[in-house]
Amino acid sequence: MKPRILIIEDNEQNMYLLTFILNRNGQEVLQARDGRNGIDLALRENPDLILLDIQLPEMDGYAVAREIKNDPVIAGIPIVAVTSYAMVGDREKAIAAGCSGYIEKPINPDTFMDQIAGFLPGMPQGKRAVP
Repeated sequence: MKPRILIIEDNEQNMYLLTFILNRNGQEVLQARDGRNGIDLALRENPDLILLDIQLPEMDGYAVAREIKNDPVIAGIPIVAVTSYAMVGDREKAIAAGCSGYIEKPINPDTFMDQIAGFLPGMPQGKRAVP
């Protein structure tokens, strides 16, 4: 069964790129353009992984991660922050909010699947992305 990954991202280009890479590598992708819809979709679909932008409209990614981790139904889903926030302390702030990992934008399409492999059940570490 294909891993199901929820992307919560408001930027169309970033959403397209992440979706393309994941689909190309055999993942099923769910999409949400804002935090509230992302939380609702996570509750409805129970994905294997959430890729979360931090800079979202209305509800930032930190608040989304905290709300997910406080809901016992979806608290166990790993969350990886995928963000352009790359200042000192940003990684720690994402982890403190409940994220399991942190990837800086712009992402590298050649290494992205390696970066998320450890968060996906059944995907071996070191899986190379399909070009």
